[in-house]
Amino acid sequence: MLSLLCTTLLSLTLVSSVDSQVKSTTAPITVHASLGSNVTLPCRLDTSSDMMSFGSVGMRVKWSRVQENNAQEEEEDVLVSMGYHKKSFGDLNGRVFLREADDQDASLVMMDVSADDAGNYRCEVMKGMDDSIQEVVLKVEGDNGVVFPYFPRLGRYNMNFHEAERACVGQGATMASYEQLLQAWHSGMDWCNAGWLSDGTVQYPINDPREPCGGANTEAGIRSYGKRDKANNQYDAFCFVPSLNGLFYWLDQPHRLTYDEAVEACLDDGAEIANVGHMFAAWKLQGYDRCDSGWLADGSVRYPISRPRKYCSPDEAAVRFVGFPDKKQKLYGVYCFRSAE
Repeated sequence: MLSLLCTTLLSLTLVSSVDSQVKSTTAPITVHASLGSNVTLPCRLDTSSDMMSFGSVGMRVKWSRVQENNAQEEEEDVLVSMGYHKKSFGDLNGRVFLREADDQDASLVMMDVSADDAGNYRCEVMKGMDDSIQEVVLKVEGDNGVVFPYFPRLGRYNMNFHEAERACVGQGATMASYEQLLQAWHSGMDWCNAGWLSDGTVQYPINDPREPCGGANTEAGIRSYGKRDKANNQYDAFCFVPSLNGLFYWLDQPHRLTYDEAVEACLDDGAEIANVGHMFAAWKLQGYDRCDSGWLADGSVRYPISRPRKYCSPDEAAVRFVGFPDKKQKLYGVYCFRSAE
């Protein structure tokens, strides 16, 4: 109860004090960390202003994670602190604390860094009349890229190894390696359909053991069919895209579009219709979230959800697959991609 009261008081203080504070915003800092390591996101109170900072007031700190949603900025609380009272939130609860090396240090220590921890963070620290804001970008080595399952319009289990390779390339990706699939599994990937990997094996990742996926009484892990005949055996594919080198976005349109109209609309906007790899990269690496079904280049319709909610993938963050509808249907919007090059 005391922690909740502290959080409420801190939130009210942050709001009510905006007009009276002497704000100081410094340039964003990029911090690199490796998977499983501990990392410190730096933040200090800037008292370079001419206003006096009253030490008896105490330092109030709010760390949040910042994401873009439909071109609007959203903040998710990570840690709030007022005096001796501190509270952390969400997936980082219990894994973050303030370093407090001195009276002006509000740096955040994060333990056991995971791929999902990568992103943009904001620190706001106040003491007396001083108010400092620090933006920090956390990049996690090993998190670059995303593994995603893929099957074509023909349906599941319709590609030999070479066709699966070409399918991944067609989505701006390469066929995933076992190591990449293993890392995806460690990050929570659960997919009950077998797919080709770059070493010629066929495997799939399970975090929630169940009867159709190797048995309900088995352990979570990577299920393997071993090496298969590359020419004659047919499965899905696991693809890997390392980054998103450009802008992935929903194109606002007054009406729904056919597939051909969707392609043309992106071209008219100086872009191209996005592929499946673009959507997965934007969703996983940038936290892209949009509850609108849109055409993609392969003729599929999908939408990315990073914040599960009612009517929009309520149970999990995921790229939701609608299907491969008739391309003449005017029921969907379109996702576009504009390359940075």
